[in-house]
Amino acid sequence: MDKETGSWRGALYQKTFDDEYRGLRRRCASGKSCDTDDLRGMLKYLYEMEGSDWLGRGEVQNITLAATIAAYESFIRREGCSPAPGEVHEKVEDKRF
Repeated sequence: MDKETGSWRGALYQKTFDDEYRGLRRRCASGKSCDTDDLRGMLKYLYEMEGSDWLGRGEVQNITLAATIAAYESFIRREGCSPAPGEVHEKVEDKRF
């Protein structure tokens, strides 16, 4: 993979992650459906969606979905709930993109 081809993937992943994380912060700040159970429920749905790719989502949608999942995981660990013992508090980065 050449440098230029890989850069759009990384840029898309980072932009999607940042946008999702920012959106989750705004959602919680406004008090709209932002308890831990809601966030975990959405994350569960995203995991199911990730595993249901029998029609072939395509590279752009796979990157977007991976970044969205990472943003939810990171937000839940950092801000959405108390972390479980031994959980890492660092941003999740997907090295595939």
